[in-house]
Amino acid sequence: MSKAFSKSARVRVGVDTGGTFTDFVYQTGRELQVFKLSSTPSDPAQAIRTGLLKIAALTGCKLADLEVVHGTTVGTNALLQRRGARIALVTTKGFEDVLAIGRQARPELYNLEAGKPAAVVAEGLRFGVSERVSHQGEVLTPLPEDEVSALINKIKQLRVEAVAVSLLFSFIYPEHENLIALALEPLRLPLSVSHQILPEYREFERTSTVAINAYLQPLMGNYLSRISNATGGSNKKGTTRRARPDGGFKLRVMQSSGGSISAEVAAREPVRTILSGPSGGVVGALRAAKAAGFKKIITFDMGGTSTDVALCDESGIRTTNEASVAGLPVAVPVLDIHTVGAGGGSIASLDAGGSLRVGPESAGADPGPACYGRSLLPTVTDAHLILGHFGGIGLLGGEFKLDQERALKAFRVLAREMGKAAGRKISVSKAAQGVLSVAAINMERALRHISVERGQDPRGFALLPFGGAGGLHAVQLARALRISHVIVPAAPGALSAVGVLTADVIKDQSRTLMVEATSKTNRLLNRTFKNLEREARLALRREGFSEARQRHERSLAVRYKGQSFELEIKKISGNIRKAFDESHKARYGYAQPQNAVEIVAARLRSVGLVDEIRQARARGLRQGYATPTKYTMAVLDAEELRVGVYFRGDLKPGQRLRTPCIITEYSATTLVPAGARAEVDRFRNLLIKIG
Repeated sequence: MSKAFSKSARVRVGVDTGGTFTDFVYQTGRELQVFKLSSTPSDPAQAIRTGLLKIAALTGCKLADLEVVHGTTVGTNALLQRRGARIALVTTKGFEDVLAIGRQARPELYNLEAGKPAAVVAEGLRFGVSERVSHQGEVLTPLPEDEVSALINKIKQLRVEAVAVSLLFSFIYPEHENLIALALEPLRLPLSVSHQILPEYREFERTSTVAINAYLQPLMGNYLSRISNATGGSNKKGTTRRARPDGGFKLRVMQSSGGSISAEVAAREPVRTILSGPSGGVVGALRAAKAAGFKKIITFDMGGTSTDVALCDESGIRTTNEASVAGLPVAVPVLDIHTVGAGGGSIASLDAGGSLRVGPESAGADPGPACYGRSLLPTVTDAHLILGHFGGIGLLGGEFKLDQERALKAFRVLAREMGKAAGRKISVSKAAQGVLSVAAINMERALRHISVERGQDPRGFALLPFGGAGGLHAVQLARALRISHVIVPAAPGALSAVGVLTADVIKDQSRTLMVEATSKTNRLLNRTFKNLEREARLALRREGFSEARQRHERSLAVRYKGQSFELEIKKISGNIRKAFDESHKARYGYAQPQNAVEIVAARLRSVGLVDEIRQARARGLRQGYATPTKYTMAVLDAEELRVGVYFRGDLKPGQRLRTPCIITEYSATTLVPAGARAEVDRFRNLLIKIG
């Protein structure tokens, strides 16, 4: 059993920061408690500190007794908004502009004016050193000490906040990078060294990943320190006291790959956390689906600012090493998640041609949608309110009141603009329905991207919505994709926080090999994996995981010789050649058994197994239909209807619901139109069968 998450621990906490709300899930005994606080975009750590102090007060424990796992959007937002550090890049001479040159692939093939995203390293801060190593690790040009000394002085004068070091072929011969890192140590700056973060070939993707890591290091380090200083204490000068990232209480951070890492590692390698929050949601969704008896699901996470979708099948959650965030390649393992700018706070407006558009701009938490009472921005949330989709309850189980008059005022302006563009009068109700239709089209396109466009038939999957707004759109989207079942888990608005709380600790490693797959390479593979496993076992033991609580998964990146990209092969104990041919045929429809097969890299995923949080299961099932708490008028499927409103907490396992209906609860709201059947299963999931 892991020391890090022992059963004797008093309180385990999962925290997920979103654009509108920050979600908290904490465990006392076998019970999970959920609450939300408004996010504080100017300083996300502020809402987290407030929530942790609240949990300490509610449970009567000390802050030092908390064990916190955090899903964060700090890295993602910093990349999107270009708010990272001023950094320098040190690379092999002649490769200073690799980030600006990139690859010839264009994001928009037929757009002659498509621009590239700006590099995170300014042109005047990219430096080359006269070293050179061959692709076989042979030193062709030794690293000159005088150049390194001059470089250190120049970096010192330029007052950079972090340094990225990425030399050509450092993944084979890391000594030159080690010498540069040693020379940089007196500057006391955060360092990102490529052979430590991503020891793989492809200099553009590796350099981009390492540069992004350096770009985020100061920001993430300060952020985690502010969270650890949960009491918000001040020194004599009135500034917040700095704490170590792993200070005060036990703190872990969710990785983009679906597992957590210590706050100390997250501060050192923040590039591994850029899809932290969405990854927690996928982990929580798969956990809920398995309990409900579903192995193939499409996850649909709709929050305040964006929608994240992912596809999971019998093999589990899909990962990729070819992700792109804010147009920049990130080559560390991440869950294969697709994001679109469509959320509850997405702002509705007309474009230059008079067409209605929804998002990607969001009202966020501050000022928020018009119905939050601080703006007159017409958003998706306002449209739902106007159409009666919240059942007259509001948000957070009625704790968060919504201003319907303000929402109507915002939509009257939008309806007039739409009517002027269309040359006819448009009602507020029609404008609200139009906004939801456009938002649904954006989300449907995202779902098709991760299913139909990748050769997967969505009809063979169940749709699992979560996030505060997921249940409002799930049935409509399932109908569009001809998906037969929708699973709404318990506490769907906080599922990402549940996911980060239940995620295992994961350490990913890789080594570039570039060898032909023959029987003679087995010895090299075994030696490589043993070395990787030795490092991983030591690291996990330091985290408190015994050998019995560790699992190590081997895989290979393999391709036909001459191909540009490779496939991941997990079945490596037998005939690698045969396994790759089968995998290539399954993915692309053909194999080339006459071609040589090349093993590009060995990859190891090491898992520290945390104590499982068991899901409560009802022993008996109620029969018959539940009685609605109240009735209300709402517009569903373009028709105003009298619908029943159910409080989710009153529903018992086994009960069925009369449709159309609205199910309201603390963390989310779910719409079930006429023609669909809904019931509650043993785990209190809401199972909806689409008619």
